[in-house]
Amino acid sequence: MRRILTSKWTKVAVFFLCLIPFAELLDRALHNRLGANPVEFLQHATGDWILLFLVFTLAITPLRKLLNLPDLIRFRRMLGLFAFFYACLHFLTYLGPDQSFNLSAMWKDVAKRPFITVGFLGFVLLIPLALTSTAGWIRRLGGKRWQMLHRAIYISAVAGVIHYYWLVKSDVRKPLFYGALVGILLLWRLGSWISKRRSQAPVRVAAAGVSVSG
Repeated sequence: MRRILTSKWTKVAVFFLCLIPFAELLDRALHNRLGANPVEFLQHATGDWILLFLVFTLAITPLRKLLNLPDLIRFRRMLGLFAFFYACLHFLTYLGPDQSFNLSAMWKDVAKRPFITVGFLGFVLLIPLALTSTAGWIRRLGGKRWQMLHRAIYISAVAGVIHYYWLVKSDVRKPLFYGALVGILLLWRLGSWISKRRSQAPVRVAAAGVSVSG
């Protein structure tokens, strides 16, 4: 399994797999198969893929630890960037065909409609994460600050779920499904943090005891 995960060809294969939803949407657009409301179809499709790629990205750390496959980390950055890629498509679909690139109307819409406000927040939070996803930025920011910044992905995922829930109003099965997945991943992260704090507590107490006795 390690040989597969560390192969450069596996990364290439994952890259092209991540492009399949975009290729399918492009094919539908070229062959006029976007339904009666093409803009709504594109917005819903890209919105689904944003949440899925956010879930894929957030699931990497739990899976690599639970399955003892540390090399899965090689794919986390790519999955996160594809979440941002589909978020850009989602936003451009809203800004272009929906708002006709009228920035002033867009800002009014963002301020007036809560589901757009929270969705826009989720998108904006992804921008610094995408910009600082390189190894160079990790060195510039330092590991701890970089990790703190990139925890904003959880806020972005929660904002995306709320955006979807408020948007659909009636059939809320999909947003609840995504919400459950994000909730499980958040609970895992919380449990991991609590476990780490507990394991560090005896070390801190022992260190304090040594200091006092000295």
